Amino acid sequence: MDQSPMTMGDWLLTILIMTFIPCVGIILYFVWAFGKNGNINRRNYCRAYLIIMGIAIILAIIFIVIFGVAAIGSYRYY
Repeated sequence: MDQSPMTMGDWLLTILIMTFIPCVGIILYFVWAFGKNGNINRRNYCRAYLIIMGIAIILAIIFIVIFGVAAIGSYRYY
C-alpha cells in the first residue's frame, strides 16, 4: 500500500474522472476504494465519497416516496 502523499495532479485526476465520466468514475471509485494496491489517501477518499453518495441516494428515495405519496393522495377526481 502506497502511503506517500498524493500530488495535486493525482487529486485532479481523481476528481475529474468522477465529474466528467460518471459511469466510469463510479466503477473506478469502487476499484480504488476496495483495491489492495494503490494510494491509501485515494482509497480513504473514495470510500468516504461512496458512503456520502449512498446516504444521498437513500435520502433522495425517501424524499421522492414521501412527496410522491402526498401528491397522489392530494389529487382529487372531479
